[in-house]
Amino acid sequence: MQLTSLQIPDVKLISPKRFRDDRGWFNETWSSDKLAGLGFVQSFVQDNLSYSSASGTLRGLHCQLPPCAQGKLVSVVTGAIWDFVVDVRTGSPTFGQSVRIELDENTPHQLWIPEGFLHGFLTRAPDTRVSYKVTAPYSPAHDRSIAWNDPFLGLAWGVADPVLSDKDRQAPQLKNSDVHFTYESS
Repeated sequence: MQLTSLQIPDVKLISPKRFRDDRGWFNETWSSDKLAGLGFVQSFVQDNLSYSSASGTLRGLHCQLPPCAQGKLVSVVTGAIWDFVVDVRTGSPTFGQSVRIELDENTPHQLWIPEGFLHGFLTRAPDTRVSYKVTAPYSPAHDRSIAWNDPFLGLAWGVADPVLSDKDRQAPQLKNSDVHFTYESS
């Protein structure tokens, strides 16, 4: 496995080795021992799977507030997405900055999103399934959404009229929300 820091150093790309033969391929999706050897130690409490039937489905931008904040490890099982991560930690040198990465079924990459970040994705293929491990259970009272098209964030989704849930369609801009995390340098 390989662990790579992205443009925002706390956001990581995990690249498991994929073994191919005439039957197809195999890769480990999680190895706590191998990742701990690379300095990545996380404890996950829940696995989630989302399915989006249509290309152009946008899910996000989401987070959970403390004390139920979640770190997420995201991968694509079928289909393809553009995954967006936005730093919303007050005091962070990368506050308001984002990372966009393509994840798809043909590569074994996984994206680590720590607490204090907004997360969203846009499906780039029909019948897309996204799997993610989280570090805290879902808490409806702490669940928040921020407008996918917030001008302050300026995210390049590449779509003008995505398929949205009512929750995401009605989400406030960051400046009008109670989403606040504090940056703690490591």
